[in-house]
Amino acid sequence: MNMCAFAIASSGKRCVLENNKNGRGEVGFTCKTSEVVAERLSGYLETDQCVNVCGLNREFIGLSSDAFLSLEFTAHLCSPACYHNCPNIVDLFSNLAAGEGVSLPALCQNQKDNHQAMLTMLGNGGANRGPVAAPTPASL
Repeated sequence: MNMCAFAIASSGKRCVLENNKNGRGEVGFTCKTSEVVAERLSGYLETDQCVNVCGLNREFIGLSSDAFLSLEFTAHLCSPACYHNCPNIVDLFSNLAAGEGVSLPALCQNQKDNHQAMLTMLGNGGANRGPVAAPTPASL
């Protein structure tokens, strides 16, 4: 069960981890084959190294673009270690991004540009030099 997330069945369909409740209200996990087909990667099991370097974990539930809401996740996904070495994960999230009308390469370029702008600003000592006066308290 712990190898389900980010695996691809021999049919080429992506495996997906789903949670469910039993009759006593206890939550369990089930590995299912989705209808999402991964091109050229049938029978593939993602490595723990790629799962980790891409900022994921084996308990990732379902196939969802919600992960893009986390800037930390996007930074991991777009890192050279993930983006250039983990084609299965990049393919999965490229397709999820495309489903939202977003290009993953463009998203990663934006992430890189924003990071470089922040480093430039920090390297220059920030946007402001010297002390800045605090605003005056509003009267009640």
